[in-house]
Amino acid sequence: MRIIAGARKGRMLAAPSGTTTRPTADRVRQAVFDILLHAPWGGPDLLNGARVLDAFAGTGALGLEALSRGADYATFFEKDRAALAALRANIAGCRWEDRSKVIPRDVTKPTHAPAPCSLLFLDPPYRQDLPARTLAALDAQGWIAPGAIAVIETAAQEPLPLRLENAEEADLPPLPAPAGEGEEAPPPPVYAGTLLAERKHGAARLTLWRLKA
Repeated sequence: MRIIAGARKGRMLAAPSGTTTRPTADRVRQAVFDILLHAPWGGPDLLNGARVLDAFAGTGALGLEALSRGADYATFFEKDRAALAALRANIAGCRWEDRSKVIPRDVTKPTHAPAPCSLLFLDPPYRQDLPARTLAALDAQGWIAPGAIAVIETAAQEPLPLRLENAEEADLPPLPAPAGEGEEAPPPPVYAGTLLAERKHGAARLTLWRLKA
């Protein structure tokens, strides 16, 4: 695993052993940044000078990639001990201790933000309905800037992670099958956003959202 482009292009990144941490594959990370840089609503200004939040950071690959491509500062939330060791080693290897902060804490229970972030990455454990709850908690503590972009990775067959604010014009992926007789439909997500893009890469689904528009 490595940084793909920018000031630290080619820098190898450490990853913890075992299955607790699921690092974002290089090809998926490349797809994320291709969308951010080339979509009609994106471009270099989206990254240049940005404050970035990497939730469920793991190795920190997404936040470090953003720093390499021009972001000003990145905050990483991670609670797993092995992942924290790899994350801190990767930050030190990139010599970005002065442009980043690691918060060893459950991101669903965040501390108060020193400043809001305009770009957020969420790559949580699959099938635990974490993205919406996490964003609601972050918003309550001041981490989300108006109009911020959120990049969320979920399992390919999971429902959309946020409640749609643009359901009428969004090019929606297929919806999950309705609940069977006697089954209750799952409640809608507790946080909403405007869906900007959706892609599937193998077992992963990427959705990109504008928040607090």
